[in-house]
Amino acid sequence: MNQRHVVVIGNGMVGARFAEEVARRDPAGERVHLTVLGAEEEPAYNRVLLPGVVSGAYTPEDIYLPCPEQPSISVRTGTAVQAVDAESCDLTLDDGTRMGYDELVLATGARASFPPVTGVAAKDGTPAPGVTALRDMADCHRVQALVRPGAPAVVLGGGVLGLEAARALAERGVRVSVVEAAPWLMRRQIDQAAAAILAERYRALGVAVHSWRVAARWIPGTGLELDDGRILAGDALLVTAGARANTELAKDAGIAVEHGVLVDDTLTTSHPRVHAIGDCAQHTGGGAGLVQPGWEQAAVLADLLTGTAPEARYTGARPITRLKAEGIDLTSLGETEADDTAETVTIADPYGGRYAKLSVRAERVAGAVLLGFPDAASAIAQLFDTRAAVPADRLALLQGRPQPEADDVQAAAQADPLICRCNAVTRNQIEAAWLDGARTRDTIAAQTRATTGCGSCIRDVNTLLSGWSAAAPADVS
Repeated sequence: MNQRHVVVIGNGMVGARFAEEVARRDPAGERVHLTVLGAEEEPAYNRVLLPGVVSGAYTPEDIYLPCPEQPSISVRTGTAVQAVDAESCDLTLDDGTRMGYDELVLATGARASFPPVTGVAAKDGTPAPGVTALRDMADCHRVQALVRPGAPAVVLGGGVLGLEAARALAERGVRVSVVEAAPWLMRRQIDQAAAAILAERYRALGVAVHSWRVAARWIPGTGLELDDGRILAGDALLVTAGARANTELAKDAGIAVEHGVLVDDTLTTSHPRVHAIGDCAQHTGGGAGLVQPGWEQAAVLADLLTGTAPEARYTGARPITRLKAEGIDLTSLGETEADDTAETVTIADPYGGRYAKLSVRAERVAGAVLLGFPDAASAIAQLFDTRAAVPADRLALLQGRPQPEADDVQAAAQADPLICRCNAVTRNQIEAAWLDGARTRDTIAAQTRATTGCGSCIRDVNTLLSGWSAAAPADVS
């Protein structure tokens, strides 16, 4: 069998995961020689955890991703691609050299989108003085240089990243204001009732929330002027108002592009030897902007390009969103505003800062919003993932109570709970890795991938390791 050269443009979370998936399927490198090209000097890192670097919870080294160590896979950081020639199957690199390929994978991701607000961006699109995004490590360092404990800062955008960034800044002692143009926070992921409780949770942490307000002008050294004339004091403006797919290389190569690079169920573009995955890819089933669908795409494409599963297909995303902010546990999934064909159970506890809504259709989870209900969130996410039947007592499920009529799937989940949903790692798998000698979070991550996703399971993994360090668990083999 002839070894084929596959080149990946992009060494972010999805590009790095694709390399790992190829290594798992072709450990001897007999089928694929893989070259990963990353424009950043940094090794691959978990972009989702950048707010944790801002807060000081992690160092940059803490969020580096594992790199496959095998001779047939090479990773070149600090190497940008200037042009793609899809017809001759080669690339022009930033040093002027050319590189050929048999198959090309675009994992170029997305970049921050700066809204057309006076003073926010220069004519060339770069951020104005005092303004930054939070998309990469350079942005993270810029944020840290701009903010100071006790000084004011403004976050423009009340989505997941904006709220995580606001919480991270508050942990650094920064006085934070969040501005959201929509009627409520996380408009795409949660309903208005949940958002009202979430906003109060943030205000209790010292973060001012201004929903349904439009930014009018950024005044360096002063702050952000709103459409009602108020000026929010700010030494820094952190913009988290959306992202734009990096499609320029594909477009210049004559590959079909709309909002992203158009792909089919095999993740193939309009050119048969060029593929796209992650935030730069546009599939009819969605997935851009979420890490897990990008990883699912990476797995499907690795199946196809290594020939291990020629029937593999990507059929679309089943979105689950988790807000990763210290002291706040929020999960939303599926249809958060289901129509009247679904039965819905709601618990609202504004005083306790909790809210839960579960929508069920045809005995399956149609959607849920869970604020302050971590046990229910884990159980419902598993039901959503596996498309298992929902127990008859919906209220007990929301309250995290055991279900006496649990079927085999639910019983198995209760016996071996899912710890890392991003990578489908259960407690028993982590325990097995511990018994094999993995004694730290890094070694657990290397063996199981747990904690390398959204980061929401880090606390659970640390708790397990802390408990086992005092008393060895029973052998799960």
